[in-house]
Amino acid sequence: MRHDLERIALISDVHGNLTALEAVLDDIDARGITRILNLGDYVGKGPRGREVVDLCRARCAVNILGNWDDFLPDPGREEDSEALRWWLGQLSAGQGEWLRGLPFSHDLLVSGRRMRLFHASATSVHRRVRFDHDEEEFRGMFANTPATGDGPPPTVVGYGDTHDAYYEVDRERYTLFNTGSVGNSLGDPTPVYVVVEGVPGSAEQAPFSLQFVRVPYDVEAELAVARAVGMPEYDGYATELRHGVYRGDLAAGGGSPRYHRRPR
Repeated sequence: MRHDLERIALISDVHGNLTALEAVLDDIDARGITRILNLGDYVGKGPRGREVVDLCRARCAVNILGNWDDFLPDPGREEDSEALRWWLGQLSAGQGEWLRGLPFSHDLLVSGRRMRLFHASATSVHRRVRFDHDEEEFRGMFANTPATGDGPPPTVVGYGDTHDAYYEVDRERYTLFNTGSVGNSLGDPTPVYVVVEGVPGSAEQAPFSLQFVRVPYDVEAELAVARAVGMPEYDGYATELRHGVYRGDLAAGGGSPRYHRRPR
């Protein structure tokens, strides 16, 4: 049987790191992939949120809401700091409204598998589900909620948020994966994205695959930009980009990265 397989690229958590995004897009182009879906968090942490938003709007067929995209431009946000005001100030007119207006999730059918993509969890962009979740958290990622709507429940779920790529499948073939982060990857700081291959729009079972791709880039060039524009919290940003160590762990005095381990 002949299968018309196609490939789709999934990216997430660029966080203002234009240098990493351009490297990943170059790799996607080199593979001949033309459809890119973005799982959110375009801004914050890095120095060029404005440019990242513009590029993602131009290149991504689907853009999804992330937690930073929701709270950073929120005029009623309670948390405030010099850094947050600086990152917000980097956005062009209208970009904040565009970010907050992005859809929560996106559903698609690939090789007979119902796939759902969102940023962090099925209930909220602000609820984090780490790789060391329990069974209840796993099952909850496949549930319909007021945020996702009442479409056919997915059998495959992809998300970002934790900056920590992984893949998990249970005995009923429910498949959960995290795309990792393009612009702020933790653990291994090399940018990572996912290639989905299958027959799009087909309800029939067909070959289906997920591939994680790591793309090296010029970290020091990105950090030079951050220094040149006077970005706040530079030291934390440099530690994350060079070593994949979450800046919050340094402030807390060490220990396992909070993105990767459940708080005790």
